[in-house]
Amino acid sequence: MVFKKVDLLTLILFFPNMHFWSASLGKGALIFFGLMLFAFSISRPMERKFGLILSSLLVFAIRPHMFLLICVGGLYGLYFGKNLISKRYKVFGGLAILLGLILIQDKILAVVNLGNSNNLIGDFLEFSSNRSDKLSTATSGLNMAGYSLPEKIFTFWFRPLFLDAPGFLGVIVSIENLIYLLLFGKILKLNFFKFWKNAPSHVKSCLMIFVLTSFAMTFIMSNLGIMIRQKTMIMYFMFFVIYYFLAYEKSTEVKLKLERLSASASYKAIKI
Repeated sequence: MVFKKVDLLTLILFFPNMHFWSASLGKGALIFFGLMLFAFSISRPMERKFGLILSSLLVFAIRPHMFLLICVGGLYGLYFGKNLISKRYKVFGGLAILLGLILIQDKILAVVNLGNSNNLIGDFLEFSSNRSDKLSTATSGLNMAGYSLPEKIFTFWFRPLFLDAPGFLGVIVSIENLIYLLLFGKILKLNFFKFWKNAPSHVKSCLMIFVLTSFAMTFIMSNLGIMIRQKTMIMYFMFFVIYYFLAYEKSTEVKLKLERLSASASYKAIKI
């Protein structure tokens, strides 16, 4: 996407946030590596089994709840996307992943203190409410509990946005969020649904991982500082989708031009 002669998809590679958290000394860099390796491997799962296994183990070791989300997103893409995986592999692979999730469900639920819960939905809502209240008391805290779901999603994706920027660093992040808005605006077209119907498996997986993670984070995040750090890990999944959609649009335009030229040439030949 070009805006004012600037390629925004190339520009995002130079965003400070995209480099600071991915190169930090801590588990942030490792989880970022695991997620990106998973995104790379899921595009060719039969050829990149080692990458899938390594990335899954790494993500599970650091953040088990993220492992659950990428498994669900990966399964969605494999089952509903266009790929070269046979139905037999889909069935056995899906059963293996579901069995694995059942075996490790206690470790995943323990992340949100629900390991021994008898009412998962009610206890999760209580946990998210308590977590949200604690985070909202910080300097950059927000009263997310009083937001509607669209407001929560918008806040997680695009805030701070200049008016609520916490200091100079907040202004820098606001510039990044403005570019995110411009990029997201490119997929707000009816043509996107046609693209989505025929999208490759890994593209569908990336969007599902992004949507699921965003939805989950909005219930426990009430602090701009933490949201900035958390969303950086998953924004690239959406950038992959936007990139593929823009490439699809461009290829469609080229195809239409070729068809018009061919039709024009045929008309002239018949006339002659």
